[in-house]
Amino acid sequence: MANGSRQAAWEFFGTELKRRREDAGLTQVDLGHRVFVSGGYIGQFEQAIRKPQLDVAKRIDEVLQTDGFFERTWRKLIDDRRYAEYFATVVELERLATRICEFAPTLVPGLLQTATYTRAVTLASNPFATDAHIEEKVAARVERAQILADATRPVYWVILHEHVLRIPVGSAAEMAQQLEHITGLVRQRKVLVQVLPTSVGAYPLMGRMVRLFEFEDAPPTAYTEAVYSGNLLDDPALVMRVQGAYDLLRAAALPPEASLALVESAAEDYRRCASST
Repeated sequence: MANGSRQAAWEFFGTELKRRREDAGLTQVDLGHRVFVSGGYIGQFEQAIRKPQLDVAKRIDEVLQTDGFFERTWRKLIDDRRYAEYFATVVELERLATRICEFAPTLVPGLLQTATYTRAVTLASNPFATDAHIEEKVAARVERAQILADATRPVYWVILHEHVLRIPVGSAAEMAQQLEHITGLVRQRKVLVQVLPTSVGAYPLMGRMVRLFEFEDAPPTAYTEAVYSGNLLDDPALVMRVQGAYDLLRAAALPPEASLALVESAAEDYRRCASST
């Protein structure tokens, strides 16, 4: 579904939500209270500024007694089966965000991955998958990264733990290519990268990936990920805590120029390793 038609469909979702809410005699605050979000979020759903999570769409159906209408509509709009259900909403947020701040403790973030890196990660998690399945996942991730090529791309700030540079994913040559891809994006000023060195020791959000989204017309959101599951945090107090932890990570990380030098040095180490084999 093209972005324009997708947005029009979400506007239809919002219009129907408003109509059915008013038919039920509920205010935005009333409905929000019953589905465990704020009334302001209901307003943003109705204006198609923000997309609800699947569990919220299900609860709206229960409260408004709409026989699964909003769940079915949600599933049609978040229809890209190349992504896990819990991650499909995150892909939508990436397209809408004006600013994305991310911390990656072990893996290169998806928006920065090369196809060969993605292929190696996907194969490691799906050793019995068909080639077609692997290539579908690779294509989806490469497509996601296209937002960094857009003129309206978000400000993208990434903190990589040094482990990301040192854990070889794929061959040495492929890992060198991956790190050189990152340095190329930095030099093109499409992303700002800092490295959190291992010498720091303990650090905030220890071992946990986190992504912070900011939007032009909606409150910020945080995303964290666990094993085959993800969690979007909308509560302002929780998002503020995550932002505070991210600020501490930024303070502990190397400055951008020193970080770039470290990534380039690691890439050169992989190149030397590749040439010696």
